[in-house]
Amino acid sequence: MKKILVVDDEFDILTTWRLVLEMEGYEVSTASNGRAAFDAARSNPPALVITDWMMPHMDGVELIRALGANDGLADVPIILMSAAANGPSLAHPHAQFLRKPLSIDDLLDTVKGLIGPA
Repeated sequence: MKKILVVDDEFDILTTWRLVLEMEGYEVSTASNGRAAFDAARSNPPALVITDWMMPHMDGVELIRALGANDGLADVPIILMSAAANGPSLAHPHAQFLRKPLSIDDLLDTVKGLIGPA
């Protein structure tokens, strides 16, 4: 089963994405900030990371930088989500920016495009 790590400091968003992805057959773990997500990814590498940009302790861009610098995690694809009009420049070959609000269909299409169906 393909594992996805979802990272957001808003509990409602975490819960919604987890339920949607689990209904598609993915295994989902969650974290409420980038530092917790990085620790979780190092101990149990996911197939995909979906992260919010603005979070406490370590934001999504810092998380992407940390994942990209880690040998075991540098190839894990990442989706960065934010309501910001313009995404940051992401110095990571497998990271992409999606603007919130994001429809469930758009998220699932992007996930399947990156890692295939569950």
